[in-house]
Amino acid sequence: MTLLQEKNIEWHRVPGELPEWLTPFDPRRGLANAHLQTIVGNFYPRPALQLEALPETVEVDSADGSRVLCHCHWQSVPADHLTVVLVHGLEGSSESRYILGITGRAWAAGYNVIRMNMRTCGGTETLTPTLYHSGLSGDLGAVVHHFVKRYSLTRVALVGYSMGGNMALKLAGEWGNAAPLVAVATVCPAIDLAVGADALHEPLNRAYEWKFLRGLLARYQRKAKLYPGIYVHRNDIGLVRSIREFDDKIVARYWDFVNADDYYHRAASARVVDRIAVPTLILRAQDDPFIRLLEETRAKLHANPSVTLVESRNGGHCGFLSNDSGNDIHWAEAMVMRFLTVATDGSDGS
Repeated sequence: MTLLQEKNIEWHRVPGELPEWLTPFDPRRGLANAHLQTIVGNFYPRPALQLEALPETVEVDSADGSRVLCHCHWQSVPADHLTVVLVHGLEGSSESRYILGITGRAWAAGYNVIRMNMRTCGGTETLTPTLYHSGLSGDLGAVVHHFVKRYSLTRVALVGYSMGGNMALKLAGEWGNAAPLVAVATVCPAIDLAVGADALHEPLNRAYEWKFLRGLLARYQRKAKLYPGIYVHRNDIGLVRSIREFDDKIVARYWDFVNADDYYHRAASARVVDRIAVPTLILRAQDDPFIRLLEETRAKLHANPSVTLVESRNGGHCGFLSNDSGNDIHWAEAMVMRFLTVATDGSDGS
């Protein structure tokens, strides 16, 4: 195991040069700053997605009838192609720009694509009486099993961003090398949840935290109106001034965690990344404003031969706007697709 440092990239794998699929990240001129990468990267335009989607709700919990909404893009014979399941980040949806960006690339590569909404996300509050949280890897597993059964799929890859990256890695650790999972790729995954939540409360990150909190609290109010027998009125929750307080007062309360720390421990993929047994890419920026990686977790990742950890010096949180031309300005999306092509032995998925 070696650490190779070359042109703003650190990666941990076989000695030698960078693998052919991995190119160094050179931030776009004027956008080396982490916050600019994060903010501009979120809004920078991508080619319009011109694909028809088949919407389908999938039951993920028979105990309470919880369903999630998926938008699916199927090749002519789905079973003959790799299927990529995409999972968005906190307060995102299947319509998030980065999800649409990777969808277009995956379709062009010959893959089936499933854009999954987490519970209550993407305007689906009525599909479940519950809230959502980062540890619901079982929902992702239920989606995979549903479509495997429907279309006789044999090869599935997971792609997750931020919170969705944690969910994808957690499922991969829980499943090991169980079929039909063949590869995983994540961008800025929130692997260590507690330190990430605390980083969001740092002064320079408070704008991000307030953006997330506004969305989460508004969602809670909508759920309380829909299910008044389950959720107390927003005023009875008290002040919620941080993501940690939201997780402590709301997520822990309605998901039977002892407190926020119990939630962070049980929901974090950090506990199971050593059990991942399929080719897995973890792509993150060392200057990510609020995603932190503990050294003990980094050691687990380095020790797992199935995991390739790539850390760029710049990139912010899921930004990665590069000096490359055309659509390859979105460096992370390009790297994810190149990795999947190599990891799954072919660009057409067949």
